[in-house]
Amino acid sequence: MGEQGPTSSGKLVPNFIHHPAEPKMIKIWSMKKAESDAAKKKPKTSAAQIRVQKDLTELELPSTMTTHFPDPTDLLNFTLTINPDEGMYKGGSFIFNFVINLNYPHEPPKVKCTQKIYHPNVDIEGNVCLNILREDWKPVLNLNAVIVGLQYLFLEPNADDPLNKEAANDLRNDRVGFEHNVKNSMNGRSIRGTTYDVVTSKRS
Repeated sequence: MGEQGPTSSGKLVPNFIHHPAEPKMIKIWSMKKAESDAAKKKPKTSAAQIRVQKDLTELELPSTMTTHFPDPTDLLNFTLTINPDEGMYKGGSFIFNFVINLNYPHEPPKVKCTQKIYHPNVDIEGNVCLNILREDWKPVLNLNAVIVGLQYLFLEPNADDPLNKEAANDLRNDRVGFEHNVKNSMNGRSIRGTTYDVVTSKRS
């Protein structure tokens, strides 16, 4: 209770001191605004990111394959390294770049080989001929399906659907010569005037 003060009748009545509520309300409003601003700055997780995160969680890569994320917070851009332990490409280390747009899984990921390699289904620009990356893609497919498809290309190159037609002709008409070219190309030698990158695995 505060001090007493006189009225017009001369009687003393208590004066109650009321502290204004404005400072507290301003503080609460400021906190709410700060939370709102922080929420706006935080990027929203897209449907594509959620699906990619699910795909990656379900991946069970063999010891011959590894993924690498240059930016750990960006799941839509990463590399896959394949080190075949059997077949004609055994001893090589092949790196593929994955770029996934926000329409995934309605559109397939874009996949390119980062090296210049001698392969019927990979051209010298790194483009990959894999049916599920083109007309056979369906939203029910996932990253694991793409990775398995890439792995299979090194175990069983397909001469019937080529991007490198010369390599496909070699595979179709002279398998022994094709295998010889594969080994030479992996060591950075030239095949018909085209010099390929050294892709010999450190693990081999």
